[in-house]
Amino acid sequence: MKLKRGLLVVLEGIDGSGKTTQARRLAGALRRAGVDTALFREPTRGPWGRMIRRLARRPRSLNAEEELFLFLLDRRDNVERNLKPALRRKKTIVLDRYYFSTIAYQGARGISRDRIRRLNERFAPPPDLVFILDVPPGRGLGRITGRRKREPLFERKSYLRRVRRNFLDFRGPAFVHLDGRGDPGVLARDIRGRVFRLLHKAASSGSRGGPAVLDRSS
Repeated sequence: MKLKRGLLVVLEGIDGSGKTTQARRLAGALRRAGVDTALFREPTRGPWGRMIRRLARRPRSLNAEEELFLFLLDRRDNVERNLKPALRRKKTIVLDRYYFSTIAYQGARGISRDRIRRLNERFAPPPDLVFILDVPPGRGLGRITGRRKREPLFERKSYLRRVRRNFLDFRGPAFVHLDGRGDPGVLARDIRGRVFRLLHKAASSGSRGGPAVLDRSS
């Protein structure tokens, strides 16, 4: 499929929501269909992303503002090094987490969600589609138990309840809320179908849409 512009598709949700699995499945399906696809994730594997992961293994090593600062640095690097070049080459980007995670997670630590959004939207390309996979915190934590040897920062259940509420507050034409508790194959087909409809629309119109519209409650 030949696109007239690049597309940015984001998968979001609390830890254990299944978003990483679905991002990989979506990218694989797009590539098999002949769509020029790039798969990225945040935090990245760049220097700032590695620092975030390293510090996340040391609970309470950062305050909320320090976390926000590091995520902004990592995202700016991702935008300049990966996202903008891929969009210029008219690729379809599948992105595992974006600034909506920062709004949800750092917002749950007390930073103004509207301020986080403004800081990110100064430089971050607007997504065309944002899938938010919703699962209760207990379900998400149960999924990741066993594949991690210790409980990382951000995965305490009470904290994830606040994060989940922030994710559920996102509204606008770019957002699709999906139940992440169902069969992964059924969910993958739903996501794939919505993305292919977006691709067909983009192939027939050359203009890039505006930013994802957030409710003021976000």
